[in-house]
Amino acid sequence: QVQLVESGGGLVQPGGSLRLSCAASGFTLEHYTVGWVRQAPGKEREGVSCISNKDNSTVYADSVKGRFTISRDKSKNTVYLQMNSLKPEDTAVYYCAADYIMSHQAMCAPPPIGMDHWGKGTLVTVSS
Repeated sequence: QVQLVESGGGLVQPGGSLRLSCAASGFTLEHYTVGWVRQAPGKEREGVSCISNKDNSTVYADSVKGRFTISRDKSKNTVYLQMNSLKPEDTAVYYCAADYIMSHQAMCAPPPIGMDHWGKGTLVTVSS
């Protein structure tokens, strides 16, 4: 069964950190461009960070540059999103998405649609 499963969300205070995981089953994630997309209440989905399947090049939304880092662990068939210096405006459901053809720049460009596979999301709440 082909699926993506996110984990690692939760409640964290402003300034804190979380690491989200996106684990794939049924396919080899390193062959796919992978992105993290978030949706805050009442807002449209936003591409946060994406990583290329060709050379692991990365892109980040301006709002998270310098605070978030995307990475792969091929041995675990997993992509991570390390989130530091979290702010209340980072509160959202974070989704993992993967596509075999799409470039990482296209995946993170608005609107973030058309990817082959999506996870069900994990909620991140940043609040004191």
